[in-house]
Amino acid sequence: MTERILLVEDEEDLRMILSDRLKAEGYALDTASDGEEGLRKAVEGAYDLVILDVMLPKKNGNDVCRDIRKAGIATPIIMLTARGQLVDKVLGLKIGADDYVTKPFEVLELLARIEAQIRRGAAHPKEADVLQFGPVRIDLKGTTVSREGRVLPLSAREFRLLRYFAQNPGTTLSREVLLKEVWGYSEETFTRTVDVHVGSLRQKLEKDPKQPSMIVTVPGLGYKFVA
Repeated sequence: MTERILLVEDEEDLRMILSDRLKAEGYALDTASDGEEGLRKAVEGAYDLVILDVMLPKKNGNDVCRDIRKAGIATPIIMLTARGQLVDKVLGLKIGADDYVTKPFEVLELLARIEAQIRRGAAHPKEADVLQFGPVRIDLKGTTVSREGRVLPLSAREFRLLRYFAQNPGTTLSREVLLKEVWGYSEETFTRTVDVHVGSLRQKLEKDPKQPSMIVTVPGLGYKFVA
């Protein structure tokens, strides 16, 4: 699987240099040029690593890092900064950064640190207590779901189904797989209970349940969570 990296850097020349090199190394790359865009992409996307500059327009990197962690996102974060003082590095690590690289730096050093963080993340995956998908917030410990701050009245089964979708974003899930993983039924069991529960979730989650944008139907195959 190709690892996905989000690069949040406002210096255009450096952003282009790093983008070209990371793509050449085989990574799938997405970029942002300011803190607000970077935070939005980090929250809405599914990345294996975030490279985050500290000095950013609109929202500085420390605040972005802090907000990413507040959203319950455990993706490894490498901070980039022109500052070299120990106190700045300590602050970055305290608010949730996993590593810190001071500018100017050698690209080979950054690549080594990227590989180390992705390898560590794969070996020790962290399950966030809170999953955030745009306006939808899923509290796994509190077993509550809210949209734009309003708690949604989900049944226990609906919550388990949504949790399974959210933990497998972008994956097409057949009814048979959902029956087995969420209901505990055998794959041979035929029932439309999945469709009924998906329809109920759409009524509660989607802005327009008739044109769902979060839990979409994959004709002939099942459903996919694309938020």
